[in-house]
Amino acid sequence: MQTDRHPGRSAVRRSRTILAAGLLAGLLALSGCGAGDSASDAGSGDSKKALSADERGAADAAAGKTAQDPQEAGGSSAEKKPDALPAGTHVIRTATLSVEVKSVPKAAAAARSVAESSGGLVAREETERVDDTHEMSHIVLRVPQGEYDAVLRDLAGAGKLLSRTSSAKDVTDQVVDVASRIATQRASVARVRKLMDRAEKLTDVVALEGELSSRQASLESLLAQQESLKDRTTLATITLDLSEPETVAKDGDDDPGFLDALGGGWHAFVTMLRWLAMAVGAAAPFLATAAVLLLLWRLLQGRLPGRRAPRAPERSESSSTPPAS
Repeated sequence: MQTDRHPGRSAVRRSRTILAAGLLAGLLALSGCGAGDSASDAGSGDSKKALSADERGAADAAAGKTAQDPQEAGGSSAEKKPDALPAGTHVIRTATLSVEVKSVPKAAAAARSVAESSGGLVAREETERVDDTHEMSHIVLRVPQGEYDAVLRDLAGAGKLLSRTSSAKDVTDQVVDVASRIATQRASVARVRKLMDRAEKLTDVVALEGELSSRQASLESLLAQQESLKDRTTLATITLDLSEPETVAKDGDDDPGFLDALGGGWHAFVTMLRWLAMAVGAAAPFLATAAVLLLLWRLLQGRLPGRRAPRAPERSESSSTPPAS
């Protein structure tokens, strides 16, 4: 049996072998982890790509659906409000309609009903009778902006449309300007009030009160303008003129009959009597004056012959007496 002559070298070789085996195992472990990480990254990347593909597919499908069926994607809202304005836009709308209807009272009642059912009101109404058979009505309606077009269609379809005018005025800049001026004026009023609280002299208080009154009046004027703009931009104004067609004579009434002739004759007779009475009334003062003058003249004529009668015999006696011889 042989023994190892160099026991130290054997130990070194074993340690080197163990160290190399450990390094090899570590490298294998590191390579396995890297492969696992790469696989996991590849798997996650594939899942992300698949998810993105699914999302793109869903988006494409939604876009295709919107293109194929626009009514489902906002079409109904567009139908309800075809003239919907962008947010922050303020417009004043006015319209004037002239419609010929069979019955003005019925059409006016229908117009009032349409305005009230849409959330509006009747601002003014004037109805007059032109003659015994014709009526005319002038109605001013205030309706919400969203119901403006629908109310116009209903009113125009009530009869024969004779004329129609409409206008829209954008007052967004004016609304914004008034709101800004109101904010500035309010801050100014607040500053003056703070100065009044700090003022100690009576003269300063009086001056600040005058300034505060002036600025408060300006603020109230701006608030009134803002309220007017709000009212005109919230409610549209529609002016409706209703009229009835002229009455057409019937075929049977073209030729006058006995009753028509009798009525015409009676009307002429009454008219003649009325004119005669007016003529007599107008001539009555002159006739009375003439009668008084005629009476005076007759009285004078009766008195003058009575005075001349006694003188005639005296003249005859003197003329008949013969001359003395």
